[in-house]
Amino acid sequence: MKRISWTEFTNLTVSDRIPHLGKENDPAEPFHVLYAQQFSRPVLDELCLLADHIRKLHKTKEGADFLRARLSHRTAMNLFAQPSTRTWMSFQLAEQNLGMPTSDIRDVSTSSQAKGETLQNSIRTFSSYVDLIVMRHPDRGAAELAAYEMNMADRRIPVFNGGSGQDQHPTQALLDIYTLQKSLGEIDGKKIAMVGDLMRGRTVRSLSYLMKNYKGVEIYYVAPERLRIGDDIKEFLKRQHIRYTESDNLEAIIPIVDAVYMTRIQWEWDKAAGATTQDAKYDPRFVFKKEYLGRMKQKSCLLHPLPKINEIDSELDYVEDARVVYWRQERNGMWIRAALIARVFDVDKEIMAHAAE
Repeated sequence: MKRISWTEFTNLTVSDRIPHLGKENDPAEPFHVLYAQQFSRPVLDELCLLADHIRKLHKTKEGADFLRARLSHRTAMNLFAQPSTRTWMSFQLAEQNLGMPTSDIRDVSTSSQAKGETLQNSIRTFSSYVDLIVMRHPDRGAAELAAYEMNMADRRIPVFNGGSGQDQHPTQALLDIYTLQKSLGEIDGKKIAMVGDLMRGRTVRSLSYLMKNYKGVEIYYVAPERLRIGDDIKEFLKRQHIRYTESDNLEAIIPIVDAVYMTRIQWEWDKAAGATTQDAKYDPRFVFKKEYLGRMKQKSCLLHPLPKINEIDSELDYVEDARVVYWRQERNGMWIRAALIARVFDVDKEIMAHAAE
């Protein structure tokens, strides 16, 4: 791996950074996982298939024991400097299902960063003890900095971005793709609505980037004026010749699309900016009501990256309707993250072979 300065690295486009994030013997194969743009269609299809096999193997004691023996000699650290329950637990269980002992830091005030240690030095220290670092951080670019530090180290270990600032959340996008594929049968040619806080929602940014891998997809961005999707995403879609429409009318969009991806209004960013009213937490125009199920296509799905607050009618948590998939979507995260870890550590082929026996 060619060493370059941090300034040179940050001056590269995301496309030009990707080879620096790959495996030594195959730069196109993800090693560090920072961006949704790292994933090609073949890799996505293979990860989804691998997740299916891991899920099936785990249903039996023999299969679960086999999986736990794959990476029992490796250790993982989950460094979560920003509040998270779902992503943290999903990664922890994915790691443990592959046999990896785990350690967790969920409050950097307990680490030497509270004494003024730099993130770079903390990462270098942690990498002395573990074989994988999964990190979630409120600062933009934190995951890139950690991956860069590992590229400069004598002992290079993978860094996974579990959510960085308002940038991206690539493994959430992987589980979203996995859920869409299992729910719809295929993603090519589908119409997908993304609703809510699109400006600050890193999940919709990452999912939008992954759409480049599917043919004939059309995206409907449904959001309040102040929370519309960023111009950088729209420019990306234009370059990829992906059709998109912007709207503030959720009710009109529902009968048209094959998938509705709801997101919450991320009030915490407003609060951090000094806002004091709670009006920004809720906009009734962007709430999925129970009655909307009757207007959805019979072959469609309702997703949410969670946590959800009030943007989906709470009654939908208990309806028996195969189109309401956000609880299954949540569980899918554990399987697709296990598949990603298995691939990065090169145990995917033996898992596939065992599943075929």
